[in-house]
Amino acid sequence: MSNHHINNKMAELSEDTKFNISVKTLIAIGVGIFTLVGMWFALQEDIEEAKLLPEPPISRTEYDLKDELIRESIMNTEDKVNENGDKLDKIEERLYDLNTNTKKKR
Repeated sequence: MSNHHINNKMAELSEDTKFNISVKTLIAIGVGIFTLVGMWFALQEDIEEAKLLPEPPISRTEYDLKDELIRESIMNTEDKVNENGDKLDKIEERLYDLNTNTKKKR
C-alpha cells in the first residue's frame, strides 16, 4: 500500500465507515473505563468521609510560630507608624518655619 492510498481512505471517513477492532482491544477499553469510574466513585467517597472528620488540632509549635509572626507584624507596624509620626513632625516644623518666614517678610 502506498501513502497515497492510505490518505484516500482516511479522507473517506463518514458515518458509514467501519472499523475493525479486536475483542482484546474492546476488553482493554472496557477495563480502562471501569477503572476510571471506580476511581471516581472511590474519590467521591473519600471526599465525603473527609468532610465528616473533625478538624485537626493546631499543634503547639504551629501556634507558637503563628503567634510570633503576628507579634512581629504588630511590632513592624508600630515601627512604621513611629517613623511616619517623626516625618510628620518634621513636615509640621518646616511648614511652621515657612509660615513664620512668610509673615516676617510682609
